[in-house]
Amino acid sequence: MSRFASASVLALCMANPSFAQELNALVWCDHADPALIQPFEEKFGVKVNLKEYEGTAAGLAILDQSRPGDWDVLVIDGVDVGRAVEGGHLAELPVDQLATADFFPEVVMAANNMVGGKTYAVTEKFGYNTIAYDKTKVDPADMADMTTLWSGKYDGRIAIYDYYLPILGLVAMEQGVATADITAETVAALKEPLFKLKAASKQVSDVVSSQTALATGEVDILIGGGEWLTAVLAADNPNLDWTIPAQGGLRWAQSIGVVAGSTQPDLALEFVKYITSPEGQAALATSSCYWGMPANTKAGEVLTPEQKAVLRWDEQTEFLARSQLYPIPDAALDTAMQDLWTAMLQE
Repeated sequence: MSRFASASVLALCMANPSFAQELNALVWCDHADPALIQPFEEKFGVKVNLKEYEGTAAGLAILDQSRPGDWDVLVIDGVDVGRAVEGGHLAELPVDQLATADFFPEVVMAANNMVGGKTYAVTEKFGYNTIAYDKTKVDPADMADMTTLWSGKYDGRIAIYDYYLPILGLVAMEQGVATADITAETVAALKEPLFKLKAASKQVSDVVSSQTALATGEVDILIGGGEWLTAVLAADNPNLDWTIPAQGGLRWAQSIGVVAGSTQPDLALEFVKYITSPEGQAALATSSCYWGMPANTKAGEVLTPEQKAVLRWDEQTEFLARSQLYPIPDAALDTAMQDLWTAMLQE
């Protein structure tokens, strides 16, 4: 173990050598990069066991089916922290040990990470669902105005990312409706522009298919894309770019916390602190699975100029100001949005 390990963890390890041999984390794919995990394993002399999942429902189902103590760390969509807390899956975090003072203020997101005045998670990474495109085939000036996608100029050259929340949010923003103002009663007004966008598009597809279509030139524009999709391709295909149009973009954020019932909460907390440290943030931001902006501004001291350029680091103040959060639907709105999305897919 290195001298950087906390005294509490060192004491626990010495008192019970088996206590901290392994840490079990339920994560997204960006945490599986050895460049991110190995420094922590070497620092604490432990093995971090990672299980990847997709979708909050799947992650919570795994926790529901597990025994207390099976999991120590959870990565989750920021908007779903409350659901995890309500299900009894997250432990309270000590605010005074979190590096949120160094975060971009807009992504501390206390409203998401706190429940009942207590903090249960911390933002670790964020980014945007917006417009990605091939700048050699598309006029970048056109991408500054989202209405261009409905103009007919790029019909048959557009792909739609297959996730109803951000796309319906973007459609609403193009219509001048804030994502926070979408309700079960008003979502029907999005049907016409959504169906028109579908008619102008070549495909509606998942992350991998969308990324492949853009990279191979099958399509020239991806609505719902962003740095998370194009950054990993930048070295091989520098023609791919992304922007936030005048109407704005959707901002996603993921959070990390300690699982309630963990048998080693001190070590789990150290993992959370590592992930949100400048070094951990830089590695997470540039993970081989997908890139995204680190929540901690001090990661900028670790990232290379080239990495910061790909992440559009110097434009974040403007991007944050122009972005809106994902819609956070109640049961009625979620049903209405999914019904509309299903109807669009079947059109």
